Amino acid sequence: APTTSAPTETEQVAAAEPVAEPVAPAPRTESPAPPVAEPLSREGRPKAKPPVRKLAKDLGVDLWSVQGSGTDGIITRDDVQAFASSAGSTTAQADSAPAVAGLNGSAAAGATAYAPFGSGPREERIPIKGVRKMTAQAMVGSAFTAPHVTEWVTVDVTKTMELVDRLKGSREFKDVKVTPLLVLAKALVLAIKRNPGMNATWDEAAQEIVQKNYVNLGIAAATPRGLIVPNIKDAHGMSMLELAQAIGALTATAREGRTQPAEMSGGTMTITNVGVFGVDSGTPIINPGESAIVCFGTIRKQPWVVTDADGNDEIAIRHVTQLAVSFDHRLIDGELGSKFLSDLAAIMADPAQALVWG
Repeated sequence: APTTSAPTETEQVAAAEPVAEPVAPAPRTESPAPPVAEPLSREGRPKAKPPVRKLAKDLGVDLWSVQGSGTDGIITRDDVQAFASSAGSTTAQADSAPAVAGLNGSAAAGATAYAPFGSGPREERIPIKGVRKMTAQAMVGSAFTAPHVTEWVTVDVTKTMELVDRLKGSREFKDVKVTPLLVLAKALVLAIKRNPGMNATWDEAAQEIVQKNYVNLGIAAATPRGLIVPNIKDAHGMSMLELAQAIGALTATAREGRTQPAEMSGGTMTITNVGVFGVDSGTPIINPGESAIVCFGTIRKQPWVVTDADGNDEIAIRHVTQLAVSFDHRLIDGELGSKFLSDLAAIMADPAQALVWG
C-alpha cells in the first residue's frame, strides 16, 4: 500500500470561512404539544413485557413516562412508539429554535447545541459473525496467551525512498506497483535469515519451540469484510520483482473479497502497514501461530541530523518513519528482538546493506 508523507504547513492550515451576519428567524406557527400523561407512581416497575422493554431501551424511552393503554395499564409497543414519535417531534422543534443569548452572550442554559448522529434508535446491535468473529477470537487468544513485548525504532528512510523512485522508473518493474512496503518486505526476509529465532512458534501441547526454515510473509489487509491477513508463501525464495508481484496479487485479491482460507493460514510473520492511515506506529497483536509482527508507520519529511564524510553534523530535511515489532516473549528475548529490529532498520536506512548480507 502507498505511504503518505506529512502534509505541508499550507495544507494543514485551512482558510477561514467568512462569517455571515446574523439573520432574525422567520416567524412560524407552533404545532400543539402532544398531550402529557399524568405522572405514574414509581412503586415497583412499569408494566411492560420484555420485548416492549427492549424496544423502549432501543428508542431511549423511559417507561415511567409512558401511559399504558393495555389491560390493567400495561404498556404496549404502540404506546412506546407513539411516545417516542411525540417526544421526537417536540425535540426537533426545540432543536430548530434559535439559541437565546444569555447575559454573557452565550447560549442560554438548557439550550441544546448538539445534533443527533442520525435518525433511528440510539443504539444498534450488530451480530458478531464472519471475519469479525474469527478476528476477535484470534486476537483474544493471542493477546491472553502470548506475553507481548513491543519495541520501536525511528529510521531515516531517505535512501529507501530514492530506491523506490529508481525502481519505479526501471524497465523490470514497469508493470508492478513499487512502494516502501516492498523494500520492508524484502528487508524482513533478510533480517529473519540473520535472526532465525524470530521465525518460530510456541507449541504449548508438545512443549516445543517449532523453528520454521521458510518465510510465509503475512500482509494485514483492511477489507469491507474486516481485517484479514493473507500470506505470501515461501517469500524467502523470491526476488524483489517476484515479491512485488506477489504483494500486488495479494492486495488485489483481498480488495475484491476473493482471498481463500488457505491463503490466510500457515503464516510465519506479518507486516501491518498503519502508515497508509497517517499513523506513526502502534503495538500490534501477534497473529496466532506466529511469534512476531512488524508495524510500519507513515513516512514523514522532518528535520534530521546528518553527518557528512568529514564527521560534520548538519540538519537536513529527510524522510523518516517508525518501525515497531511486537514479539512473543516466551521464545523471543529482548536481545533477539532488538537485533532483529536493528537489522530491519539498517536495511531501510540503507538498502545497499542487503547486498552485504545477501
